[in-house]
Order: sequence, then structure tokens, then C-alpha cells
Amino acid sequence: MTTRSWQDPALPAADRVDDLLSRMTLEEKTAQLYGVWVGAATDGDGVAPLQQHMNTDYDWDELITQGLGQLTRSFGTAPVDPAAGARALSRAQRRIAGAGRFGIPAVAHEECLAGFTAWGATAYPVPLAWGASFDAPLVEEMAARIGRDMRALGVHQGLAPVLDVVRDPRWGRVEETIGEDPYLVGTIGTAYVRGLQSAGVVATLKHFAGYASSSGARNLAPVRAGTREFADVTLVPFEMALREGGARSVMAAYTETDGVPASADPALLTGLLRERWGFTGTVVADYFGIDFLQTLHRVAGSPAESAHLALAAGIDVELPTVKCYGTGLVAAVRAGTVPEELVDRAARRVLLQKCELGLLDADWDPDVPAGPVDLDSAGNRAVARRLAEESVVLLSNPDGVLPLSPGTRIAVVGPRAADALAMLGCYSFPSHVGTQHPEVPLGIEIPTVLDALRGELPDAKVSFTEGCGVADPDTSGFAQAVARTAEADVCVAVLGDRSGLFGRGTSGEGCDVADLALPGVQGELLDALVATGVPVVLVLLTGRPYALGRWEGRLGAVVQAFFPGEEGGPAVAGVLSGRVNPSGRLPVSVPRGPGGQPWTYLQPPLGLADEVSSLDPTPLYPFGHGRSYTTFAWEDFTGEESATTGTDGAYDLSLTVRNTGERAGAEVVQLYLHDPVAAVTRPDVRLVGYQRLELAPGESSRVTFRFHADLSAFTDRSGRRIVEPGDLELRLAASSADVRHTARLTLTGPVREVGTERRLRCDTLVSREG
Repeated sequence: MTTRSWQDPALPAADRVDDLLSRMTLEEKTAQLYGVWVGAATDGDGVAPLQQHMNTDYDWDELITQGLGQLTRSFGTAPVDPAAGARALSRAQRRIAGAGRFGIPAVAHEECLAGFTAWGATAYPVPLAWGASFDAPLVEEMAARIGRDMRALGVHQGLAPVLDVVRDPRWGRVEETIGEDPYLVGTIGTAYVRGLQSAGVVATLKHFAGYASSSGARNLAPVRAGTREFADVTLVPFEMALREGGARSVMAAYTETDGVPASADPALLTGLLRERWGFTGTVVADYFGIDFLQTLHRVAGSPAESAHLALAAGIDVELPTVKCYGTGLVAAVRAGTVPEELVDRAARRVLLQKCELGLLDADWDPDVPAGPVDLDSAGNRAVARRLAEESVVLLSNPDGVLPLSPGTRIAVVGPRAADALAMLGCYSFPSHVGTQHPEVPLGIEIPTVLDALRGELPDAKVSFTEGCGVADPDTSGFAQAVARTAEADVCVAVLGDRSGLFGRGTSGEGCDVADLALPGVQGELLDALVATGVPVVLVLLTGRPYALGRWEGRLGAVVQAFFPGEEGGPAVAGVLSGRVNPSGRLPVSVPRGPGGQPWTYLQPPLGLADEVSSLDPTPLYPFGHGRSYTTFAWEDFTGEESATTGTDGAYDLSLTVRNTGERAGAEVVQLYLHDPVAAVTRPDVRLVGYQRLELAPGESSRVTFRFHADLSAFTDRSGRRIVEPGDLELRLAASSADVRHTARLTLTGPVREVGTERRLRCDTLVSREG
């Protein structure tokens, strides 16, 4: 068989793609620019917004004669045995390659936000739990496992991670984010990208950009963020994941900013992303996002006009199925209303990515391993367990109620205690797809908190009653819950969210809330339990923070877990029993009151409590907060009272952390920057570095932070990102509000403009001392 130039892996990828493009018709080029969702539901109860209105009728056999860009969610649309699904995908790829003149297969993509969204695959903790772990290496290990499972079954691209920075915790998709700080989101998200792509799966950064800043926390609402917030908060994690993680795909956001939809914004998708940042991968549409330019944004009058706007802006691939980039686009090009150069530009990018993935090679083979497939291996579950354990945050334990005594009488109460789905976010397969197929088993083992607690404390006398539902107003179960609690030594109240989609949950995509009160009558149930006088341990399984000031000083302990995945039940029970020493830290602030939102800790002076407003936004538990069952001493700090370095210089500060307790534990040392005077208002404090330290009893480690002046950069009044001379404070802290040591640093020299060459990360060095 003769190998044509574009099939020869020995040749440069650009030359191969140029050769291939020169041989393709307009129809064949446009066919590379869309996906097809073969299994999409059309009954109005689908897994994407307005999906029922957007599916397009087509003749599959006719369609693939021109080729095909992507296959949408072969595993993630309905329950399918992984081995059978892999064989079906392989057959589909052979048909696609065999039907076209060039034998080019499609890129198969899947969701993988909290694990491969496929039946029987490991359900890991949600991204908000990744942020709570402050453990980027572990997140990278998890992502590598997700990628290997996907690649083994023929999947090439994963639609993750979400790099939106939380701006309003009422937004339903908070559970999908990593937190409210751009440095935390950027470092953890970059680790995920590295892990996924190490397995040969393309990571897709989403949602670019501003999606989490939607007005009033309403999903898809307009974004009204200012230019500096956009530059210094919203964009930072994306730049880090592209520059340091090497992400190969970006997904355009649904939202519009200042009247311009992201999917039609060439300044964002071309000027910034490609020309300034140097991105060379593919930009894909969020599902149906191109057609939304006509139907929702109303900036286009037809599908062809939507296609023109999106192509001109820089969107290369229409997902999940063909609506705008198909025959209407071809006709518009033929009519001269859309330049063919836009089609060529997008097709070149798509084909270059296929070349990188080996899909243009002459020896490409879609075959997958024969035999059964285990997507929930023991190794996967071990990583899921470790990440779940590290992400559980002990918010409060003032009287030492925790750990629970082995032989105690425990009343377990609450609607989240005995429900396996209480562990999962909306993009886990059981919650995302499985709820539409109640006749199908979960496919994975998910111990509940109740079952796990009984296993942790076999000698304890454990009773259970639900008390109320998650969101319904029925209080008829309160009496029994109170009776059970009155008979116990301690009550464990397991409350929280039910994750779902588009109003079918209290958290998740399209499940936005008006305030941050606990859902339904759960708050009233908690009041009734506290009124018994029995110590109440509140366990929250949620996708967002909820206001807890109403119970300040009234609870025995408070434990927060953000949808901790299939191993979350044992992780939470391990914290309650003491087997696990809690080490999670808050990636989002926990508010005192349910109103007065939105608020995150990244506030300039006027965003903080003051004497000119009766509303105090100070959180009950600040960003970065978390307790432990052991104690730590922060010693031997080396940071000068007044040091100097240039606006292009660096400064080291160090301290020793010693475990002074009787059990192993982990401390998270956090470095915050305070800029007393700047050309524009700045956040009072913001995270610029952190280091997780795991220490045995009596053991100590010395950690050194190398702060570079670039980390103080901000966007000035003219839109330049600058490092400004002047005084700074570097604060080593256990949370954004718990400062242990402060170093004062003066930057000298001229104002320095910085760009894509600037340092984004604070390097740390850790050495064991005993």
C-alpha cells in the first residue's frame, strides 16, 4: 500500500495537513468542523440545555461520505457496557473512515469532569473537592487515570477541566469549579490538564471566558464583570493551564460580556487566545452554543450567519451535532457571503490536532482491547478514596466532640445520610445520565455515610431517620428525628444538596438559587435537633457553601464535604471516627448569613465590612480555613522586617512547620499578598502560593516560598499588566484571615510592563527536618 504524503508521520505535521487540505473539497473541509451526537435524546429530558430543540435530522450514511470531525459522547449518553461501547465506537470509526475518500476517523469526545462520564467508571470527587485538597500532584494522578481509561476505549478528547473562578456561590455550577481564587483554580486545573494529556487525551478548558460571573448567578445570564476583574481574575487560570499545562483545546462560553457573546468575540478567541497567548490547538463550541447566537443572543438571523460569526471569531468545531457548520455553511461559502478562508483556517487546526493524535497516520487502527473492561479498578478507587479524604474540611470542633467514641449511641439524621447519590455531582454518570434510566444499576459501589459509619464504629449503637427530604417542605419526619436524637449521646445530621440538571436538583448546571439558606426545610430540621440539647455534628454534602451563622456556637462540630465521590462515604465516616485526620481547606468562603451575596474573599477595601453599611459580608469561615485533630507549630520564620528587591526581582521567605500533636496530619501553608497602595484598587489579600505538608507526630518540614515580583502584577488604568514599585506585605497564613507571619517587601525600580513571559507560579522548596 502506498503511503500518501499526508499519511506519513515522518513528515512535519503542518506539511501533511497542507497536502491534505489541498486535496479536499469544500464539503469535505466543512465536515471536519462539526460533531454528531448519534444517541442524543429528543424527548425534552436530555443532558444539555434546550437539547430537544437542537437535534438535526440527517442521513448518517450520507453524512459520513464527506468525513466527520467529532463523535459526541458514545459512552456518556446512555448506560452501555464499556467493552460493548468500545467495540461499537470502533465499528463506527471504521465506517467513518471507510465512507470518505481520505479514510479520516472522527475525534471521539466525552465529559470527564469528575471522572470518565461512562457507566461503570470511577466517580471521583467534584472539582470543588479538588480545590479543598490543595493537592495538585494528587489531582494530576487522578486525571492521568481518567485519561488512561478513556484512551483505552478509543476516546481522544475530554471536556474538562472547568476553570471558571467562583464569583457568586448561588450559581448552580459552583460544584464544577475549583474555587473562588484564581491561583488555586489555575494550579489545580493545570495539574488536571497535565494528567489527562499525559494519557494522550486532549484536555478542553472551559468555559472561556467569564461564565461564572453571570449576573445574579443565573446560568447563561449576561456577564457584567469589569475589564480588570476579567483580566486579573477570570483569565488567569486559563493562561496558566495553557502556558504551563499545554492544554490543546478550549471551549467557548455561552455567556456574553458587555453585549458581545463569547462565541462571536474575535478579540477573545483570536486576538487574546491565539495572537497574544500563542495557542495553536482547537476551539470548540459549548453544546449548541453557535446556534444560540441566533436563538438566544439574537446577533445572527440564520444558522449560516451564526456560523459566519463563530468562524470569524475563532471557533473551529461545532458541538455536539451539526446545525450551523453543515450544508448551510457550504451554501453561504458558495454564495460568497462567508469567506472560504475561514473554513480553511478551522479545518487546518482540526486536522493538525488529528495529526497529533495519530488519526492521519497510514497505520491508524481503531481496534480496542478484547475482553471485559474495568473502569473502576482498585487503583482508581484508592485514588478516589485518598482525594475524598484529603478534601473533607473540619470547619469547627470547639469541644472535641469529634472523633466519635467507639461505643457511643449515635442518631444519624438527614436526607443525605443513606443516599448514594448524595456523594455525586451533576456530571457523574449516575447523576448526569443514570437518573434517566432507573431500571439500570449504578454500575459502581457507592457506600453511604450511614453504611460507612456503621462499618467504622461497629460497637456503636447507630439509629437512623431521614427527618425530611432535600428540598420538599414536609416536616412530618421532624418528630421521629427529634425522638431518636433525644435517645442518643450524639446526633450526626447529614444534610446538603441533591445534584441535578436544569432545576432537577438543588445544585448543578441550571440549578441556581436565590440565597444561601440550606435547601428545603433542612435548616428547620437542624434547629429542632439542636434544641434537644444533644451535641449535634453537622455533616454537609453539598455543591456550594451554605450560610451557617444561624448555628454559630450551637453545634458540636461541623464537617464540610463537597460531593466527595464514590469513596466519599468512607472518607466522611473516617473523619467522624478519627481514622482520617481531616486536612481539607475551604476553596470557597462559608457565609454567615444567607443574604448579602455575592461575596468572595477577593475584595478591595470597599468590599469589606465598614461603618457605612449595615450589611457585614465577613464570612463565618474564610477561604483557606480548616481544622485538624492534631496541632502544628509554625517556627523559625525567616523574613526580614523590611526587605528590598527590584520590580523584576525575587524574595525568599521560609518557616518550619512541626507536628506537635500525637497523630499524623497535614498542614497547608498559604502565602497571601497584600498591596497597601496601588494605581487601581486591589484585593485586600489574595493567594499567591501554598504548600501542603504531611507530617508524622513530632516531624517537621521547612518550606521556602520564592516570591517573584511578577506575582504582584495587575492590570492598570490603561489596560497594561504592570509590576509597580512600592511596598508589599507577604503573609504566611493558615487561611486568608489567620495570618501567622508577615514580611514587608519594597519593590524598587521603574514600573515594569509584563506579558506572557511573566511568572505565574510561586515556587516552593520543602526539606524534612526530623
